[in-house]
Amino acid sequence: MDATIPQQLDVLAGMAIAMLLGGLIGYERELKQRPAGFRTHMLVAGASALLVGVGRLTVEAQAASPASAIMQVDPLRLVEAVIAGVAFIGAGTIFGESRRGGETISGITTAASLLTVAVIGVAAGLDYYLVAAAATGLALFVLVALSWWERRRAGPPVHATPDEPPRGEDPGRLRRR
Repeated sequence: MDATIPQQLDVLAGMAIAMLLGGLIGYERELKQRPAGFRTHMLVAGASALLVGVGRLTVEAQAASPASAIMQVDPLRLVEAVIAGVAFIGAGTIFGESRRGGETISGITTAASLLTVAVIGVAAGLDYYLVAAAATGLALFVLVALSWWERRRAGPPVHATPDEPPRGEDPGRLRRR
């Protein structure tokens, strides 16, 4: 049995909602000039919703077919596929660069936000719009409000210039940015 036009439009509506919600989080990342921004977050959320929505239609069609007793479809495998794909994309946003013999890691929050929008997309793809919207609000709270609180609590960052010793060796030579 093929999916009806209204069923397919429902999948596309879930995808559009997921892209809108993912875009809100992506916009915050874009403002902070992070490796994955507005469009990336929209596409990850939309692709997640589309994959789960099409999977849902496939499960419904399979359940209505006479072969349903023989063939079983596991919708959780679609969620696993989303997570695996996003893990690959998220790993690309994490960069390590050598500094003074140590390693500085950046992009972890952006990778986590990509995972978050993927799951928001899964929720929207399964028609859990309230859950998707609330998760978007919580993610934005973490990215915006808690980031502001961290910066305020820590004060202005202190950095050593390249020709200066690391922090703690000579505080008089450190400058504030």
